[in-house]
Amino acid sequence: MIKEGDLLWTPSAQWVENANITKFMKWLQDERNLKFTSYADLWQWSVTDLDGFWSALWDYFSIESSAPISRALADRKMPGAQWFPGARLNYAQHILRQERAGEDALMYLSESQPLTAMSWENLASQVRILATQLRRLGVKPGDRVVAYMPNIPQAIVAMLATTSIGAVWASCSPDFGSQGVLDRVTQLAPKVLFCVDGYRYGGKAFDRRGEVQEILGGLDSIEHVIHLAYLDTHNAAPADARVRSWETLLDHPPVPADEFRFEQVPFDHPLWILFSSGTTGLPKAIVHSHGGILLEMHKLLAFHMDIHAGERTFFFTTTGWMMWNVVASSLLVGACPVLYDGNPAYPTPDVLWKMAQDCGASFFGASPTYVDIMDKAGIVPGARYDLSKLRAIMPAGSPVSPECTAWFYDNVKKDLWIATGSGGTDCCTGFVGGVPILPVYAGEIQAPSLGVAAAAFNERGEPVVDEVGELVITEPLPSMPIGFWNDPGHVRYREAYFEEFPGVWRHGDFFRINGRGGCFVLGRSDATLNRQGVRIGTAEIYRALATLDGVEDALIVNLDLPHNQFFMPLFVKLSAGAHLDADLEKRINTLLRKEYTPRHVPDRIIEVSCIPATLTGKKMEVPVRKILMGLPVEKAVNRNTMGNPQALDFFIHYAKTQQDYSLG
Repeated sequence: MIKEGDLLWTPSAQWVENANITKFMKWLQDERNLKFTSYADLWQWSVTDLDGFWSALWDYFSIESSAPISRALADRKMPGAQWFPGARLNYAQHILRQERAGEDALMYLSESQPLTAMSWENLASQVRILATQLRRLGVKPGDRVVAYMPNIPQAIVAMLATTSIGAVWASCSPDFGSQGVLDRVTQLAPKVLFCVDGYRYGGKAFDRRGEVQEILGGLDSIEHVIHLAYLDTHNAAPADARVRSWETLLDHPPVPADEFRFEQVPFDHPLWILFSSGTTGLPKAIVHSHGGILLEMHKLLAFHMDIHAGERTFFFTTTGWMMWNVVASSLLVGACPVLYDGNPAYPTPDVLWKMAQDCGASFFGASPTYVDIMDKAGIVPGARYDLSKLRAIMPAGSPVSPECTAWFYDNVKKDLWIATGSGGTDCCTGFVGGVPILPVYAGEIQAPSLGVAAAAFNERGEPVVDEVGELVITEPLPSMPIGFWNDPGHVRYREAYFEEFPGVWRHGDFFRINGRGGCFVLGRSDATLNRQGVRIGTAEIYRALATLDGVEDALIVNLDLPHNQFFMPLFVKLSAGAHLDADLEKRINTLLRKEYTPRHVPDRIIEVSCIPATLTGKKMEVPVRKILMGLPVEKAVNRNTMGNPQALDFFIHYAKTQQDYSLG
């Protein structure tokens, strides 16, 4: 039986020597006369000498600025840190400088398209043409350009064209309903919309032309619509004078690289806008900068994902998740990202592993939920496919259990670096993650990332080790948001991150760090279960239940009731053929008591048909808790942020009819 902290993998001497981070440490010794003998020492320097660390990254990755800079950090305070004053640069320029004749820029696969490569010449040419056309349409620096597109090459082309001219990018995947899109992009008053007619998922066609019309009807600011007939090339574009087809816009003579002008913008010029899940209101429109993302992505991709030029890299994502932005940014380090549009388990559960074999992927990323699908289907990728080029796997998106970590070694290959990561849309990066020169321990994230002063704070704002606390960042990062869009005075921005611990970023996750620097992200701290003064991370409950036959998914909340009472129900979705009888209830309770404490045992176990989740798959514990505490549904949750809005119906009915607890 695998246990948390069991040693699963140790890098060989050759592995350590080949790691990008080792090369960086040698560069620091040669160029800066700085010698570090361990990752811990390097990390400590990176969060202490901020000027020295971030200026070293600037030089090491040859960041190009068309204007001189004097220093890395002019003002260290949070919020409001000022990075690289005077710089003039462009994110897209640093991607297109990787253009290499005769080489693949990216590869892509969908349910209707076989694995296909796109050359650098093709990608770069399309970006320059589209950017030129956008300028002719009157798009200027600072204008917002939004997309309703799947994870396909055209989405990357559109993003790079937009950002190359200083306009601001934002995207929603086409599985979003029209209201979910409008809740996000209406805040931005965008000038241009890129859209598709539909997409395929799980073998089914999803026509989105109706949703596009509804989106256009709710966006008075849109001046131009670029329509791509993706689902069916025979589908006509919307009958609207603002609409142009993708093909018409790209039907333009080539724009030579030496004649194209990348808009030179300040370090903190808006690059793109990502959205929070918006479970209790309108999603927050989080603004990231050209310079901040440029530096952070180089660091993340090179040092914490150990991606090398020319390697094929894959992460299963949609355009509505920050990992799409990370995948696109892998072009910065000369990697060849592999895009997939479709159901990750269609037409067979192992379709992505076949893709990894066929493209020769060296890096593979997916959520722990995907591992559960593989495990339940009995898929053993290492026995079916040639994964000899695969070096690293990144599970991310939700807490990773010891069993999940071990699954890769048991079912994929033994010599494999599991680079578990955790971070956030908020900074578009990982706060804690993989370090290729360190061992891998079961259920443990290897270390805080370079430059990220991550700590666990107790209620008094004191750092603690081997105790559960709040995940905080005590020093500024270049990729921290410029702010929220349309937030005068940064009022909402400050409330979101800096209210509880002034001058310190509070991320909102339950967090533990052990004596060797290993990290554990234990679920949202605002969904924390507090029983008799003992705080319990919901991830602990879910991790235990994932090992139990018969339980497919679960959600747990704790209700603080009058007169110092509480009630902690556990809602379970059962596997096909399973029944919530006395035996299964006993097995659940015994497991939680044995693995953790009696306080982890729920007061009641209730079967549901589905678990409420956001569009990005996060369990909606806080909205469910609010509904059960009597808050009106419209104040507890925004249904448009949900992947399965009907899942709430059970909880609404239960709150009205239950006799398990009293709110009086």
